[in-house]
Amino acid sequence: MNLAPLRFHWSMSAAADPKRRTQARSALSAVPDFPVLLNFCRMAEECGIDSLLTAYGAHRPDAIAMASALGVLTSKIKFMIAIRSGVSAPAQFVQQINTVSALTNGRVCLNIVNGHTVDELGCFGDFLDHEGRYGRTDEFLHLCNAFWHRGEGLVQFEGKHYRVTNGRLGSRYISPDGRVAPEIFVGGNSATAEATVIRHADCLWRFPDTVPVVGGTASRLAAAGKETGIITSVIARATREEALAETEEMREQFDDKARSVHEQALARTDSVASRTVYGLARQAEWLTPTLWTGAVPFMGPSSVALVGSYDEVAGALLDYKAAGISQFLFLGWPDLEEMQIFAREVAPRVREREAAAAALLEKAS
Repeated sequence: MNLAPLRFHWSMSAAADPKRRTQARSALSAVPDFPVLLNFCRMAEECGIDSLLTAYGAHRPDAIAMASALGVLTSKIKFMIAIRSGVSAPAQFVQQINTVSALTNGRVCLNIVNGHTVDELGCFGDFLDHEGRYGRTDEFLHLCNAFWHRGEGLVQFEGKHYRVTNGRLGSRYISPDGRVAPEIFVGGNSATAEATVIRHADCLWRFPDTVPVVGGTASRLAAAGKETGIITSVIARATREEALAETEEMREQFDDKARSVHEQALARTDSVASRTVYGLARQAEWLTPTLWTGAVPFMGPSSVALVGSYDEVAGALLDYKAAGISQFLFLGWPDLEEMQIFAREVAPRVREREAAAAALLEKAS
């Protein structure tokens, strides 16, 4: 087992609105409830969360602006800024991220997403197909890294999607640990997403599956010196019975309208990750004793959840760690309360078992 402690991140995508994912995106407001989000960030700091995801989309506030505003009013939490290629020129984007890093003392990392819903992509003037978007992302990340790692040279590039001549920026990425570029995560379950991580990033975010399936992804990426993380919801309670009761209570809140929203989403998406999870939910409600897909038809792929007692959820996380997973990006119902439960009950159990495993290994050596 990897002896480095698991890293835990959280999404702000449904903060203060646990039913957000049951609604059509066209019905959602992108106006932020700033006091609620700021309270969420400060609670995440108290809970020891590594970073918070500021998600991207036409139905959300701008991810960079949100991270900047929240970053200057917090002191420890990092912000995982979601971005798609095609909406910003690489040099402009690097300049923005460098500026946020200066304002927050380097408390910023990136989540590169490829987009998944054709009509929402069209809102931003993006009409490339799945593989075309990844091809553009490949060039985008190549250029971003060129600006961050250029030293004293000038950036020169001519590709299919971007062209840069004599590129130079007066800003630089600021980090207390000496990094010259932010940590980069790429979201996706496809082979193309894995290849993008290997060429340009640090870690792949994928949706959960059984340990052998996820372990296969982790093994391929580890061979290239890259990490694999899992995006999952979580419902942890004192006993398994209480956790299952929570899922039943959630079911009572779902309706045909929510199911219709996600049937339409499935019909429109070309995302391999999203289609895979919708497919898994049709096959089985429980993929493992702790991995539940029951909310997916009503709340979408990100609602696939680890469910169980505190000990069971901690054990599931460590099973994934043994298979090569190093990080988790969580959502909860509702997020703030679930994050507090996780920090108070699950994370200490994980840390205790990690310490015990490290002690055993040290004794054996």
